[in-house]
Amino acid sequence: MSLFLAIDAGGTKTDYVLADDVRELGRARSGTIKRLRADEQTTALNLEAGLAQLSVLTGVSMSAVDRTCIGTAGEKVPLVADWLVKAFRQRVGGDLLLLGDVEIAFDAAFRGSAGVLVLAGTGSNVAGRVGSRPMITAGGWGPVLSDQGSGYRIGSQALRRVFLAIDEQRQTQLLPAILEHFGISSVDELVGNVNSVPTLDPSKLARLVVKCARSGDALASEILTDQAEELAYLVSLVISRLRRIGQEDNTSSDLWSPCLAFAGSIMQNVPEVRNALVQAVRRKFPDLGTLQGVVDPIDGALWHARSG
Repeated sequence: MSLFLAIDAGGTKTDYVLADDVRELGRARSGTIKRLRADEQTTALNLEAGLAQLSVLTGVSMSAVDRTCIGTAGEKVPLVADWLVKAFRQRVGGDLLLLGDVEIAFDAAFRGSAGVLVLAGTGSNVAGRVGSRPMITAGGWGPVLSDQGSGYRIGSQALRRVFLAIDEQRQTQLLPAILEHFGISSVDELVGNVNSVPTLDPSKLARLVVKCARSGDALASEILTDQAEELAYLVSLVISRLRRIGQEDNTSSDLWSPCLAFAGSIMQNVPEVRNALVQAVRRKFPDLGTLQGVVDPIDGALWHARSG
């Protein structure tokens, strides 16, 4: 019986699944193995730790693996791709597939068939596929250029909207919550922190926005709704493009009823964004269907590993 290794290599953590043709044998987790997020020594140590966990858990040597599928963002960036290929060929047997994180998440939901995926966590992306055509995407250009509906964008908008609220003399729970988050007591100090710390991660503020929205804060609720609407716009673009592809191919895809799947921490943990997104898309596409729950991208990596 063949052995398959599936990897979901994220920016902060890496998930591993070892399986045979019909069942999972074990799962493990380590720190990131993505070279854009850590140095070579750190990523190597993380990879070795994850593979060692799997070997101990399953009693299987990694040299016995027949095929590995790795899904990661930046799979076409040489620093990422070259290191992963070299590192796995040194440590794991068999063939190697290197795919994008969006592709494995998509196929965790649709297994090669038609559909639309919304991935929103720290970042965001929308992907769709119909027929035999290649997958198309919208968004996914990174935190500075896009990432609508993501934790990063929600946090960034919280900072901007809080200062607009100050100008508007509008009360919001977000301001004291943000001050407490940074451990400071004045708006002037907050201005200095935000404008002078290039490594500030706004995505860490997303949970404050959600908490304030659930406490009845109008501004926080507006931020979540606005981001849902922006992400829904990308979904609508993808669905429209898929229907045009169907018309060009003279297939029934122009009448295709879209099915939406979800991945990522925002889609999983912030129903305010997910529900508002679905409502917004259904205003244009009332026949929109949705899959329950949130897909685990590593299931798509395993499907690709088994399929070859």
